[in-house]
Amino acid sequence: MSILLAFASGFAMAFAIGANDVANSMATAVGAKAISPKQAVIIASFLEFLGAVLFGSHVTSTITKGIVKPEVVADPKVLLIGAFAALLSSSVWILAATIWGMPVSTTHSIVGGMAGFGIAAAGWQAVNWKVMVSIVSSWVLSPLAGGLLAYSIFKLISFFVLRRPSPSNAVKKAGPVVIWCTFFIIIYLLNVKTIKLNQRNSLILGLIFATCAGIIGYLILKRYYKRRTSDYEFVEYIFKRLQVMTSCYVSFSHGANDVANAVGPIAVIYWVIKTNSISSKVEVPIWILMFGGLGISLGVLFLGYRVMKTIGTDITELNNTRGFCIDFSTASTVLLSSIFGLPVSTTHIVVGSVVGVGMARGIEVVNVGVLKNIVFSWIMTVPLAAGLSALLFKVFERII
Repeated sequence: MSILLAFASGFAMAFAIGANDVANSMATAVGAKAISPKQAVIIASFLEFLGAVLFGSHVTSTITKGIVKPEVVADPKVLLIGAFAALLSSSVWILAATIWGMPVSTTHSIVGGMAGFGIAAAGWQAVNWKVMVSIVSSWVLSPLAGGLLAYSIFKLISFFVLRRPSPSNAVKKAGPVVIWCTFFIIIYLLNVKTIKLNQRNSLILGLIFATCAGIIGYLILKRYYKRRTSDYEFVEYIFKRLQVMTSCYVSFSHGANDVANAVGPIAVIYWVIKTNSISSKVEVPIWILMFGGLGISLGVLFLGYRVMKTIGTDITELNNTRGFCIDFSTASTVLLSSIFGLPVSTTHIVVGSVVGVGMARGIEVVNVGVLKNIVFSWIMTVPLAAGLSALLFKVFERII
């Protein structure tokens, strides 16, 4: 019975993650009309599943995620009850936010769930408040970093391409550099965060692939430059393809890196039931990764369009150039934060990047009302998930 409950709650979490977090990768591409909403959910569901199965972490830390002090979770039964409570509370909040159309951090949701269970189980001293402070700091750090970088990149593209006497001629010259930078970021991030190679090998592979892509890009741009019908169309043609590529990477990477939020707790519960012991590291079988990947994919297919609409169209109007700036700045911010070990949320970075691009054109083009709702949902994520988790823990404790 415990195993069935574990898989049911884990699947609900995976479904919720897919429904909400797909906007991180595909919202700007949809908003800029690079791809249709239908194409976005099909592509995202496939890439999320592929990333989860091929590169999802086969070793996960315990469900506590460093939030609850290990000595508090010495009893396996307490861990089981807490895991159920944290998973259910997180799932409920993420799904509620998704139906509302608000992008929230799924990682922060599970962190709030764990904190709530820890407080309910052993009081306020059970929570590692230093970790909590670093997580709360990301509420400011993530959107600010993404916004500043997106603002800067859009201004650079505007100066070097869009405001030139001949934008098509300018993008023919600047295009190979943009392509080089895009491929370098994608390959480097893929190797460091997803494939888990060391920094040196990741850097070498990034440089090799980026250089090859830059050369090929130069030849392609030279060929299509002769066929252009208008300056603007040619510029958008280039950034449209770069944007779709970065969106696909972010989706694949999300499946690989965030599936642990759903399958980690399942694996830990499975381990505890199987061995009646607690371990700091737990092996995740491939079939559990597939289970989590399936849940994420279904979440994308059935509810992914809601949050996608909020980020892609409701905050500010996007085209392919602006959408590329958002995707590129998101990937770059994630890369920099990984190198420096900074706690950031991809969801918050994307929203900050969208606002940054909007601000580059003037604050009047940013929908402040939608932005206020998004910030409110961010502030409420940890306390709501924690409160519901604490309540569920007490209920389950009495029942079990």
